Amino acid sequence: MSIAAPFLALILIGAIAAYHRLRLATWTALSASVLVACWLLGANAVATLVATALLLAVALPLLLPQIRIPFITKPLLRVYTKILPPLTETERVALEAGTVGWEGQLFSGKPDWNVLLSQPKPTLTSDEQAFLDGPVEELCRMTNDWQITHVEADLSPEVWDFIKKNKFFGMIVPKEYGGLGFSALGNHKVIQKLASVSSVVSSTVGVPNSLGPAELLMHYGTQEQKDYYLPRLADGREVPCFGLTGPWAGSDATSIPDFGIVTMGEWNGARVVGVKLTFDKRYITLAPIATLIGLAFRMYDPEALLGDKQDVGITLALVPRETPGVDIGRRHFPLNSTFQNGPIQGREVFIPLSQLIGGEAYAGKGWQMLVECLSIGRSITLPSTASGGAKMGAIVTGAYARIRKQFGLSIGRFEGVEEVLARIAGNAYTISALAEASAAAVARGELPAVPSTIAKYHCTELGREVIKDAMDIHGGKGIILGPRNYLGRQWQASPISITVEGANIMTRTLMIFGQGAILCHPWVLKEMKAAGNPDREQGLRDFDAALFGHIGFAISNAVRSLWFGLTAAKLGAAPGDAYTRRYYRKLNRYSAVLALLADTSMLLLGGKLKFKESLSGRLGDVLSQLYIASALLKRYEDQGRPEADQPLLAWSFHDAMHKIEVALSGALRNFPVRPVGWLLWALVFPLGRRAEAPGDRLSHRAASLLMAPNEARDRLAVGVFTTPTENNPAGRINSYLAKVIAAEPVERKFLKAAKGTQLRTLNFAAQLDEGVREGWITNEERRQLEELREMTIDTISVDDFDAEQLRSTAYRPTPEQAAAREAA
Repeated sequence: MSIAAPFLALILIGAIAAYHRLRLATWTALSASVLVACWLLGANAVATLVATALLLAVALPLLLPQIRIPFITKPLLRVYTKILPPLTETERVALEAGTVGWEGQLFSGKPDWNVLLSQPKPTLTSDEQAFLDGPVEELCRMTNDWQITHVEADLSPEVWDFIKKNKFFGMIVPKEYGGLGFSALGNHKVIQKLASVSSVVSSTVGVPNSLGPAELLMHYGTQEQKDYYLPRLADGREVPCFGLTGPWAGSDATSIPDFGIVTMGEWNGARVVGVKLTFDKRYITLAPIATLIGLAFRMYDPEALLGDKQDVGITLALVPRETPGVDIGRRHFPLNSTFQNGPIQGREVFIPLSQLIGGEAYAGKGWQMLVECLSIGRSITLPSTASGGAKMGAIVTGAYARIRKQFGLSIGRFEGVEEVLARIAGNAYTISALAEASAAAVARGELPAVPSTIAKYHCTELGREVIKDAMDIHGGKGIILGPRNYLGRQWQASPISITVEGANIMTRTLMIFGQGAILCHPWVLKEMKAAGNPDREQGLRDFDAALFGHIGFAISNAVRSLWFGLTAAKLGAAPGDAYTRRYYRKLNRYSAVLALLADTSMLLLGGKLKFKESLSGRLGDVLSQLYIASALLKRYEDQGRPEADQPLLAWSFHDAMHKIEVALSGALRNFPVRPVGWLLWALVFPLGRRAEAPGDRLSHRAASLLMAPNEARDRLAVGVFTTPTENNPAGRINSYLAKVIAAEPVERKFLKAAKGTQLRTLNFAAQLDEGVREGWITNEERRQLEELREMTIDTISVDDFDAEQLRSTAYRPTPEQAAAREAA
């Protein structure tokens, strides 16, 4: 045997041990056994002895705590403590508020797929399904989005009454308080269906069931507060809003300047200790009509009425609308979307301590309360709204592209349109899977801090892409507003969801990876807690365990990244069937790569990483696409692995993998420490980048699913309002699809016959008469073509108005302004 054999054997055993994450003692024993075997098989004795010395030099200090802790761990802990960036109180609360679910497995570099696949299939209760089939269906039938957005600039009185009477505002309120007691999944399904007909209705219903007084009272309210307010919120006697955002604090919610001073004041005829509030809030949904205001402010106690702490901290309170000093009622007008939204101001508004949510005991704990509840609300309302709009957009655009013809051919058959249709289909499938996954996480009792930001960011961004593409395919049909238009208001409103509950730019560059890298990493948070442990001895032992676990973790991910790169992730154990097993292997690869890059970035950049927003954003993209691809596979498994859905799954999955490689490429090419970036590239892409965007053949298959009735299309349409009513033009167009396809052979036969002869008339009805006389078509086929004509006209027609009809909705001057104009 050669001199190199013992050293090669050590490297091989080390790589195998790292790949499988064997314990240090196991690696040492295996390595020793291999060296003995090399010696017995005649390897060079000196080389074997040197290799053995190297093994002992590494293994003994690490295996013996008497050596490892005082001579290795303790000095490293001192260095770590010096370079560890201090956590602000805001960051600490945000990290401690959330739970870690499947996203933690994705950060592990070696996901345990049983954790994901063993999660129960999301299922509605019988009450939730009955509510969807009954009151939600009826509310959709009542909804006239044109009337809401153009004529009334509000829901009709009948719709408001129906919403309150059927407890739409109390979906999350427990039944014992008069609510419906729905799960997060039930909440998601209701919002999704309403959003498919009107984003104004969905946001009106969604906000009271998201971050707001009801959610906060359920978690933190005193029993007296719950008993009084929850029944009133459930049946609509109270309409809630929540005031957080102001002119000086948007995404940076902890910097709110609104304040409350603890003092004595009058309340219901008695003199009590309370808080005098001064605040200026804006962008507050339901504020113009709210009767109960949830308010976030910073509380101060300069007279020490409550204790010796003057700056108590962010606090939450309930302020009745009629409280003296509250200025409320004016409206914002967000991009022609007429959901109730407006500012709230107040100056020296006095409330007693009993109006603090949770009472005096929760004074100063408002940020913690918000963060814990925000992850729940962010997981439901915006992703569900995007899902409803995207699914309806995909279904109706597919039908429109089949019915609408140019140059004698359905426009969906043109490759340029087909490419866009495939993107709509894939993105809608992705949004639907991601929105349901985030709702299911909440329904399981999780507080999904990281998944909620992923869902909010990517559902709203992809939703904007779907409506943009749908508008492009519809052309003039999409841009002419009126009762027949089902896309224009969605297009106008799409940027709204991008900006709320944390601006998407900040969500991507600061929150997804920023939280995920610490909260989801298996070792980083443990190291941080150990370093900060006031019990120095226990902290040292905990740091020792975490540090060397982390070192082994990092080595393993480097080995796994290289191996998967060399083999194109085509080898290794993976779940799934013959079709999806390759997908799971790809996710194993990129999970290891994410963990490797996260560790390297945190090690080299430390606290500076939070300011490297481009790098953080790209690594966040990798985590996001891993989570999205996992949601796609879970959906596919839950639905029984339907073969008909494979084009949608494949398009969405390959799109996610392509985005991962684009993000990784951007991160490595721009890595702040250039030599390290080159080394990482060799580990991550040893054979170069391989993932490509979905190709033309796959896009053709995905687009075709939208343009003809089939089970995959029907599954995509589940949960949206497709009933063909007068107020639902999208539903009508969708209902035409099967009849249009059935009439196409007759249409082709008629046009071919007519083309070969000289028609005696240009009138369509007369041409049909001639076709019957000449025997080109039968009377039944004539009626079929007449119906086709009617359906096509309804599909492609747009609205027009008398000038006065449009002028009547323009800005109307006040009586004083009108009188001044007349006088002038």
